Amino acid sequence: MSDFRPRRSVLYMPSSNERALEKAKSIPCDALILDLEDAVAPAAKADARAAACAAVRSGAYGRRELTIRVNGMDTEWHDDDLAAACAAGPDAIVVPKVNSAAEVRTLVAAMADAPEHTKLWAMVETPVAMFNALDIATASERLTVLVMGTNDLAKELYAEHVPGRQPLLTGLSLALLAARAAGKAIVDGVYNNVKDADGFLAECTQGREMGFDGKTLIHPGQVEGANAAFAPSEQAVEDARGILAAWQEGAGSGVVTYNGRMVENLHVESAERILSIHEAITAL
Repeated sequence: MSDFRPRRSVLYMPSSNERALEKAKSIPCDALILDLEDAVAPAAKADARAAACAAVRSGAYGRRELTIRVNGMDTEWHDDDLAAACAAGPDAIVVPKVNSAAEVRTLVAAMADAPEHTKLWAMVETPVAMFNALDIATASERLTVLVMGTNDLAKELYAEHVPGRQPLLTGLSLALLAARAAGKAIVDGVYNNVKDADGFLAECTQGREMGFDGKTLIHPGQVEGANAAFAPSEQAVEDARGILAAWQEGAGSGVVTYNGRMVENLHVESAERILSIHEAITAL
C-alpha cells in the first residue's frame, strides 16, 4: 500500500465561488472536488471552469488531492469541461452518473492527452450503475475511485432519506463489493443536514464499518468528524503493531497469539493495512 492516499474527507467546493476556493486552501480535508456541476448555475459554468483550472495550476492547495468534477456526459458543457480539466492536470477528474464500462472507456479515450497522474473517478448514482458496478470498476486502470452519489440514487429509487439508510444499503453494498473486487478505492455519499452533527457522525461510523475509505462532504464543518471517523483509532494502531510484533517473534513456531487471540496471515495483512493508513495520515 505504498501508493495509498487517505480519502477520509472529500469536500465538494463550488468553483463559481471565489471565496470558497480561497478558503479551501486552509481546510484540513484529504481531498477537494472543485465542482462544475450541481453547485454551479448554467450561466456561471464557463467562469467556474476557468476558476477550477486556475486553482489546480496554482499549486496553492498543499498535499490535498485536488480533483475537478465536470458536468455529465449528456450535457452541453461536458466536452469543454473535460478538455479544460485534462489540460489543467488535476489529480483526478470526477465524472457524474457513470453507468457502464463503455462510458468509462469513452472517458479514458477522451483523457488521452491528460497527464499520466490525472486519474478518473467515476460517480455511481443510479440503479443501473449499481448492477454494472463491477464492470465499471474494472473497465480501466485509469479509473481509481468510485464515488457514491447517494442523493441521486435515492431519487431514482423513490426512496426516503432515513437514519440507517436501509433503502440504500443494497446499492451501497453492491458498489463496495465491486470496488474491493477491482482493487479500487470507494468513498461514501454526502450527508445533507449540515446542522445534524450526531446524524452525520452516525453515518460516518456506518460507512467506516461497511468498509468505505471515506466520505464526500458538502460543508467544511463536516471535515473534522469524517477525518476522525475514517482514521484508525489509537487502539487499532496499537493492536496492529502488537500483531506484527507477535508474528515476527513467532515466525516458524506454527502458532502465534496476540492478547490471547490466534494470529493468522489475514490478521497480519489487516494490521499492515491499518499501519499504512495511519502512516499516510500522519504524513499529511
